[in-house]
Amino acid sequence: MLLRGLRRWLKGGIVRGFPPLVETPRLAWAAVGIRFYSAGIEIHEQTLVAVKPDGVQRRLVGEIIQRFEKRGFQLMGLKLVQPSRDVLLKHYHDLQEKPFYSALIQYMSSGPIILMVWEGCDVVRISRMMVGDTDPALAQPGTVRGDLCVHISRNAIHASDSVEVAKKEISLWFHRNELVEWESCTIKNMYNV
Repeated sequence: MLLRGLRRWLKGGIVRGFPPLVETPRLAWAAVGIRFYSAGIEIHEQTLVAVKPDGVQRRLVGEIIQRFEKRGFQLMGLKLVQPSRDVLLKHYHDLQEKPFYSALIQYMSSGPIILMVWEGCDVVRISRMMVGDTDPALAQPGTVRGDLCVHISRNAIHASDSVEVAKKEISLWFHRNELVEWESCTIKNMYNV
């Protein structure tokens, strides 16, 4: 309401000392709560990252979180769960025709996993690059799998592979009230907002 009133005043040149406002796409999006940095790119994209049972058992959680924080992404949700078979079947439904499917479900339910929602500019694509190739033998040094994993069946981490998949996975694993909306003081410096 306040934004609409202010916009109306500025558009009409009612506020003394300010020229009449010219409507821009950035201003229209700001009115509905989408924030952009100076190049006009949305900085609040979200992705799901999970530390798999082997990553939890090997105590890699702290290092993985640190890599995402150092990259500048913002943690919006975090929890430790013992995944149920039903949720895992939904999560991995697209792999059900693969020969390793039943072994994957059994492995993923073998111990607790860490689930995280990270937010930032282009977070889905960049997270996938940070995680590395599914097969650690092919993963580049500097990636999570390239540095910390040795076998494809124990590759420590999952990251959503598209924005659409991220939305589905986040809604599968997190209730809305489990995600915390907050703004880091570093956003202005990182994104030139």
